[in-house]
Formats: sequence, C-alpha cells, structure tokens
Amino acid sequence: MFLKSFGALAIALLGIVSPALAQVEVTGDLGSPGATTTISGKQLPAPDPKFGGVIKDDALQSKPWWAPRTVPPKEAPNVLLIITDDAGFGVPSTFGGVIPTPAMDRVAKSGLRYNNIHSTALCSPTRAALITGRNHHVAGFGVISEQATGFPGYNSIIGKDKATIGRILLDNGYATSWFGKDHNTPAFAASSVGPFDQWPSGLGFEYFYGFVGGDANQWQPNLFRDHTQIYPFQDDPGWNLVTGMADDAIDYLHRTNQTLPDKKFFVKYAPGATHAPHHPTEEWVKKIHDMHLFDDGYEKLRERIFENQKKLGVIPADTKMAPWPADILKPWDELDAVTQKLFIKQVEIFAAYAAYSDHEIGRVIQAVDDMGKLDDTLIIYINGDNGTSAEGGPLGTPNEVAFFNGVNEMPVDVQMKWYDVWGTEETYNHMSAGWSWAFDTPFSWFKQNASKLGGIRQNMAVSWPGHIDDPGGLRNQFMHVIDVVPTILEVAGIAAPETVDGIEQAPIEGTSFAYTFKKANAQAPSEHKTQYFEMMGQWALYHEGWLLSTKVNRAPWEAFGVANPDPLNNQVLELYDLTSDFAQSDNIADENPDRLAKMKEMFISEAEKYQVFPLDASVAARVIAPRPNITAGRSEFVYTRPMIGLPQGDSPLLLNTSYTITAEITVPEGGAEGMMLTSGGRFCGYGFYLLKGKPVFLWNMLDLERIKWEGPEALSPGKHVVEFDFKYDGLGVGTLVYNNMSGLGRPGTGTLKVDGKVVDTKQMKKTIPMILQWDESFDIGSDSLTGVNDADYQPPFAFTGGLDKLTLKIDRPHLTPADIKTLEEGMKKVEAGRE
Repeated sequence: MFLKSFGALAIALLGIVSPALAQVEVTGDLGSPGATTTISGKQLPAPDPKFGGVIKDDALQSKPWWAPRTVPPKEAPNVLLIITDDAGFGVPSTFGGVIPTPAMDRVAKSGLRYNNIHSTALCSPTRAALITGRNHHVAGFGVISEQATGFPGYNSIIGKDKATIGRILLDNGYATSWFGKDHNTPAFAASSVGPFDQWPSGLGFEYFYGFVGGDANQWQPNLFRDHTQIYPFQDDPGWNLVTGMADDAIDYLHRTNQTLPDKKFFVKYAPGATHAPHHPTEEWVKKIHDMHLFDDGYEKLRERIFENQKKLGVIPADTKMAPWPADILKPWDELDAVTQKLFIKQVEIFAAYAAYSDHEIGRVIQAVDDMGKLDDTLIIYINGDNGTSAEGGPLGTPNEVAFFNGVNEMPVDVQMKWYDVWGTEETYNHMSAGWSWAFDTPFSWFKQNASKLGGIRQNMAVSWPGHIDDPGGLRNQFMHVIDVVPTILEVAGIAAPETVDGIEQAPIEGTSFAYTFKKANAQAPSEHKTQYFEMMGQWALYHEGWLLSTKVNRAPWEAFGVANPDPLNNQVLELYDLTSDFAQSDNIADENPDRLAKMKEMFISEAEKYQVFPLDASVAARVIAPRPNITAGRSEFVYTRPMIGLPQGDSPLLLNTSYTITAEITVPEGGAEGMMLTSGGRFCGYGFYLLKGKPVFLWNMLDLERIKWEGPEALSPGKHVVEFDFKYDGLGVGTLVYNNMSGLGRPGTGTLKVDGKVVDTKQMKKTIPMILQWDESFDIGSDSLTGVNDADYQPPFAFTGGLDKLTLKIDRPHLTPADIKTLEEGMKKVEAGRE
C-alpha cells in the first residue's frame, strides 16, 4: 500500500516535511521489519523518522516499531554508466569506426545514438563533471589531479557542496559501485592514511574495485578493493585488469541480486582502455592483426572512417573535413618501411585494446540481461572522456612515462627494440599521433585541445527498454557530460538535494536530456544552450550553434616550453557555425567581427561564473608543482619497518633536489640481499638494494638507460651503514614561478658509501625532471608490482637482512636574490616578446 493509505498519521510517523509529500511512496505496514519508503530527497541523509510504536513500562504492553528501509521510487531504473578513456569520435564501429564495438552497437540498436555530446578535453575534469553535474572548474578539476594547483578551480577537490550522483542515489536507496579508473581522488590524498573523503567511498560509492590515478599497467596495476591494495595477478601470469574488473563487476551484480533482488543498482564502469599503456591480451592482438585494418596508413583510415560515418548517417552528408596536417604529422607515403611497420604494430595494439575492452563491457551488460534486469536498466555508454590521445607524439613511444619527462620523439630505431613485445608487460606503450588524428574523424586535433572538436566531441549510446520509443534512432542535440546527472535524476524521479550533511548544495549546472528519449522530440532544439570549454590555456565557447575557439598554439606533446603568459588575450580567435559546419572546418571569424567580440565577452562571463580564472597555459610545469601532500614541509623521513604501497603523490620526491639515503642494516651469517628502498618501476624509478650482498643504488632512466652505483664486494655479517648521497646542480622547482623550467632535470653527482667509506661515485648528466612511474609506489623492504631493473632481480625481492633504520634527508635548492633577478628579467623578456 502507498502513503495515501496512511494519511496524516503516516506523514507524522515518517517525519517527512516536504512540499512533494504526495510523491513519497510507502510499501508494507509502517513499523514492520519489511516496510519501505521513498524520501523527498531534498535533505540528505533523510532525517530519522519519529518512533511510531508504543512504549509502556513493560515490553508486553508496548508495541515495537522499525523505521522503513529507504528505496528509490518504484519506476526508477537501475543505472549502468559506462565511460571509456582517451577515445575519439571515430573509434567505435557504432559511429563508423573500423574497430569492432558490438557492446556499444547493442546499446545503440536497442536505444539511441548521440553524436553531439561533449567532454572537457581531459580525463579527471570530464569525470568530475560527469559525476557531479557541475562544470569541471566548479568541481575543482580544471586539470588532472596530478597537475592540481592552489586555486578553487584547480585544486582537484570536489567540494562538499557538490554531492555526486553516487551519493545522491546511495541516500535514496540504491546500491552504488565504481569499477575501474578513479582519477578524482587527489594525488596528494591517495595513500593508506587517507583522508578518504575524496575516494569513491567518500563520494557516495559503497564499493570500489579499480585503480587510483590517470592510468595503470593492465598486467600489474595499482589495484584497490575499497581502500585496500590487492594483487590478484601475482599467481596468474595471464591476468589482465580489463577482464579482472569485468569479472568483479559481474560477481558484484550477482551478489547484490541474490542478496536483495529488488534493490536498485548504480554502477559506474570506467575501464582504463584506451588510455596508455595499451595492454590487450594476445588473443585480441591476433584478432585485430588478422583483420588488416591499418595496412594502408592513417590517411586512408581517416577517409574510410569518414565514408562509414556518412553511410551510417551519424554525420551530415555534406560534412567537410580539414585537410591532413602535413606540417605536423608526416604523410604515410613519406614514411620509410620500418617506420610504417612500427606504426602498424602500434595501432593494432591500440585497436585490440579498444575491441577487448568493449567485449568485456558486453559481458557486464549480458550479466544484467542474465539476471532478467536489462529491461529495467538505463545504460549510458559514453565513448571517451576526451578525444584520442596524441601524447605518444608523432612517432609513438614504448614508454609513456618518457613523454611526461620530455622525451616525446623517441627515434624509430630505438623503439624497434620493443617491437616484438609491444603491448605486453614490457612496455608502457602509446601510438603515433597520426593514428590519433584519424580516430578523431571527422574532427581535427586531440585530447588536451579544448578549442577543437577533436578534443571535446564524444559520442554516446543510451538504452532503456520501454522508455525509449525510437530504438536505433540518432540524436544530434548539443549536450555535455554535465547533463548526465540531471538526466539520471529525472528518469529516476529523484530530486537534486538542497542540503547534504547539513551543507547547502551548489546548483547542478547540467541540463537533462531525457526529453530526447521520445521520438516526438527527435528534432527538438537542444535545451543546453551555452557551454564554455577551457584546458591549459586553450578555450572555446559554444552558444546556440556557434563556436568561438582559440587557434591551437600547442600540440599535446609540446608540454615543456615556456607557457603563454596571457592565455585570455594572447590568442588567435576563430569562429564556426556548427549548424552548417559539423566538423568545425570553416573559420568565419573575419566575416563576423561583432559576433566574435560578443562571444569573447560571454566566455569571460562564463569563466568568472565557473571558477575558470586564473587561466594557466602551463602543462608539464604543473605536474612537478608543489602540492599539500603528507610530505609537504618535511625534509627528513625515518622508516623502521617494511612498508609498501605509498603512492607517488604522497611520498618523498627526490627529483630536482639533493638528498641523502642512509640505511642502517644488519647482515646475517650467510649474507643478505633484497630491496631496502624503491620508488617507481620498470619504466622509470630508483632502487637501493643489496644484490648478492653488494650494495647497489640504481636510477632507471625511462627504461632507456640505467645508471648504477655498486659496491665492490658483498657486505660481511654484522651491522653496517650504507649511504647514497646525491648533490643536485640545478636551481630546482622554484624557477617554475617565473615561467622557467631551467631548474629541472639538471645534472648531479651521486656517491655510494659503506660504513663511511666511498665505494662508488658517478655523475648524472641528466636527471628525471617531472615524474616517476605514477602507478608504482614508494616501498620499504621489498618491491611491489614491477622492478626498476629486471636484469638484477624480480619483485618482491624482499630484504633478507635486518633493516634497522632507513633515513631519507632532502636538501631542496633555494633561489638566491641574484637567481630571482635573472629569472624575473627572463620572464619580462618572454612577455614582451609575446605582446
């Protein structure tokens, strides 16, 4: 029975105070153990209901009363929200791509295809917008969490006044879960000491199975179940996260269904594919290779995708593409045979990764079907959180960590050393940007480029049987990922809360697209009228069919130069009429100066409203910028027990500084070996260990070179002090304040000592400037995940002696008045040169 059957008595008992009382539904007898209720949802958590029983002096004369269980409205669907990574418009077969994506095809066939939904051009920002319904700067994610800076729009913290869709649905009775990539926990809050309010559990997701950060080795990921790191791959050499997370999601869904069949679920499913590293299984590599999809090169691929898109009708028949950018991406016919061979291998691995991921997504969808719940499930499948990534540069790379440290065009002959193992655990691979351009067809440019549709135009398939009356239809209304939250709330019949935990909530800024589910509204005007875009100093404004955008002034792999000091005004502005120019190929700024000026004013207004200022065009500099992690302000660290799993963002950073590591150890009879301290892994990092009893300090320089300091003989039994001292010759990160990166990656001299005696000294001509391998941790006493030198040892390589005490002291450079004067003069020259 429902609330109206109880009248005023039921209302009083439940303590409900809401203008929408008639919408509250109660089932069962109030006070009985099986009663349920919906809530008004304006206040979360809902206030405890008043006790409705009777209390006398003795229990026999009293009447017990149980609070009803909170459930969603009767007509609310289950929700499966899928978002893939780094995939442009031309990737899936559903929208004309050559890579088979039958799972997305299945959703589109039973539901709708959307060809006009937008991202923010980068991972964390899109995901923050997706789960909050607010613009990415408002949600604190102007950039990825690893680039956070101390401004409200850029601090990588989702404010407590911006409850996520997970939290809203959880408090309204849903089972909420998150699988895969979590790129919305600040890098400085990712350790086992928390705080956990910005982890999935703190954002309203009861269950989490995935990795924290931008990407992960799919063979040996930094994998968590809730807050605990797990290692399911250790006893299974063929294990891969793409299948592992599908298995876990399927198990979770079945457990939930068997335990409480009528409980609604909300699953956020976010695979790492197709973000680098591209790690498909051998089975999928062979499937794609045998299809010979890419043998004629990336320009032909682009043409083929373009024609497919026209045939499918997912782009207008009169769409025009910009010409191939031969000035930045060498045409296929100008490549030598070896380069073509390498590039084909790169893209086949990428395509295998995309197809493999879609297949596993299909298994999750099938599990919902097997439970008999597909007809009661809203599936939203978004292809990509931004355009296809070009962070491998024009040549691609076997090690994406190299790109983030400035090595962005590794010669082909060097890359060929990894040809036979491309995509395996021996690579952290990325493909040539030529393929990335093709996979963004019909648009131009890539991930990171917020002013070009190649960076921000995604596609999406949505199904909800019985509620979408135009199966297989196409929708072209303008949308943004911030529209997903209000859509889910509308179809679930759940109100956006006014307060959560007593905190007044900021308005949800997205616009529901539920109106598009009806065939009668297939051609209805978009209800999302205006939208700004900004990423690392490149920006755009959409308004009612028009797009103002800045001309691209930096390719994504050009991340290490001097940043544009005035990204608001030091720009070439372009203007496009997207109502007649689907692919943003015809710049009509010269013909419309008044509209151009007006739209720039509108962008400034939107930027002020949504915390976009201060604009910052720097890229790599923000990766190394200081943040408030648990090491901030500390220069000495002492460890007396083994410990693994401390993430890079919360561990002592040895880049661009002098440091001393002192290990006080006890060597037993028979000798000792093993890891004392390491950070990073196979693709970049360092290790301090005993190898066959000899002390070793090693720097892994992006898997291209390894610099090793080694003692001449094994340590004798007894107590020893082993020390590695490094003197850095540069000015350090302080130069970044002056738009200058000269303080980074400078030379230095390392000295290895045993019991106070120097046993080895070497100079490093270059040092790692930006970041170690981010998905590997800082470990004491053993080495988790991959090792820094496979030739010396295999993890875990636990230390077999006594590690009595390990002390790490950091001596960071400080700028002198003379240094500051020089840097200030240089900054003024740069600014003057751009005026």
